[in-house]
Amino acid sequence: MNHRSKCLILLLFLFISCQKKEESLATNSVVSAAHPLATQAGLEILQKGGNAIDAAVATGFAIAVVEQSMNSLGGRFQAIVRKSDGSIIGIDATTQAPLSYDPTTATQSRNGYPTIGVPGVVKGLTTLLEKHGTMDLATVMAPAIRYAEQGYELLPMAARRHAAAIDHIRNYEGTSQYFLNGDTTYLAGELFVQKDLANTLKLIAEQGGDVFYKGEIAEKMVADVQANGGYLDLESLAAYEAEESKIVTGNYRGYDISSLWIPSYGAITIQMLHIMENFPMNEYNEAEWGNGFFQANTWAYKDRRRQDSEAMADLFTSKEYAKSKADSIKTETSAEIAMAYNEDWMVKDGHTTHFSVADKDGNMLAVTQTVGPNMGSKVASPGLGFVYATTLGGYLGDFQAGERARSHISPTIITKNGTPYLVLGAAGGSRIPTAIVQTISRMIDRDMNLAQALAAGRVHSIDTAALVEMHQGTTWSQSDIEEMKNMGLNVVEVDRTGAFGRVHAIHFDAESQQWVGGADPDWEGTSEEWRF
Repeated sequence: MNHRSKCLILLLFLFISCQKKEESLATNSVVSAAHPLATQAGLEILQKGGNAIDAAVATGFAIAVVEQSMNSLGGRFQAIVRKSDGSIIGIDATTQAPLSYDPTTATQSRNGYPTIGVPGVVKGLTTLLEKHGTMDLATVMAPAIRYAEQGYELLPMAARRHAAAIDHIRNYEGTSQYFLNGDTTYLAGELFVQKDLANTLKLIAEQGGDVFYKGEIAEKMVADVQANGGYLDLESLAAYEAEESKIVTGNYRGYDISSLWIPSYGAITIQMLHIMENFPMNEYNEAEWGNGFFQANTWAYKDRRRQDSEAMADLFTSKEYAKSKADSIKTETSAEIAMAYNEDWMVKDGHTTHFSVADKDGNMLAVTQTVGPNMGSKVASPGLGFVYATTLGGYLGDFQAGERARSHISPTIITKNGTPYLVLGAAGGSRIPTAIVQTISRMIDRDMNLAQALAAGRVHSIDTAALVEMHQGTTWSQSDIEEMKNMGLNVVEVDRTGAFGRVHAIHFDAESQQWVGGADPDWEGTSEEWRF
């Protein structure tokens, strides 16, 4: 070997040895979603080499097909993402009042064409993929298109939700076309095929999200909505963008919390935890823990209507402000609410869907999609195949032109010393923040694992009553109930599954270097891993 060859080999060795070795955070990747087929869609993309963002977009489109009573292409979208480099970003693609909307002359209704605003899910998912994904749109949308075109067996709870909306479904041509099977809705186990929805998805996969907001799909939406007394217009669709959300932060007993400011309720979620930090939640028995959470819930929820500026975001997430609330709790036997409510704050069974995804490299994200109440506006345009969210008409409060819908959505990420700990969110209307906070406290304060925390009984404050989850399989005992009553709480026992939020979460076990997924036992969702 001549001198020149030796030098080349040495240079090659030095080059290779100087390259930074990419090390994975975990030995697996996980998807947790509210429907097994949505979970499978995300897993399919992970198996093809996609990252957590690619998998989340696949999951989001898929769940808009298989859980359409809870979310759809015509709905709202909120996401928080922690990338493998530690940076955290949020995406707001909630529904919006049209630019020409006049609330003084608008029809007030809980459902129907006049409640339809500008949809955000398609823009949210495509923006998420474009900015942070690695795969093309057609690849990640393939599972959703397959589910819509070939059909899938309707799950029992989904069948019940369709049946519950049958009187409304019959009022609208498109909705009847898609959700009625003869004189009734589809039964559990029956094949549910959505050919028009598959064609809509194919257009998006082929032409990108712009076809939904500026092209053929936009034109069909506007023609149908305006012909039936609604307010959606082409100008508002074309102008719509997914916006970067303000990240709100806090710290609970050494764990860093990141969530989203308005139109999400992350500040209220953080405020509850900060209030609870003033009490020894880890030393309490179950009844005392339930009372402590109820008080934090009641006092933090008083601030929901005051979320009107970034200064308020700073106030509501400050520990000093939380301490003042905690001091008020210590001088009261129970907290009373004296304020007006939006209608959606009071519904018994909040809807919506949530999924979480985490990959081996440390990318993690929580995504919440919704149409509002069961089947949203109850309207589906003929030829398109999806229902629209309820936005206008008073259900979420009053809107001005161009204003975005606020809701209790609160996707959240928790880290400790820069290392991922938990990514989660929930469905369930006003129960979303309370389900999230109780899951976090159960793990940090009560030393439960994720499965135990998701199964544990929950509490929720409404008016001056403490709603307590008491269906079969929950963890409250009758002695816990009696003790809470003796503390002065107006306890109302609720024997109904799914009524206290449904959390889908992923926990990073630093010791084993593995993600551990969890699906809320009150729902039909799943959590699955892809191991390398």
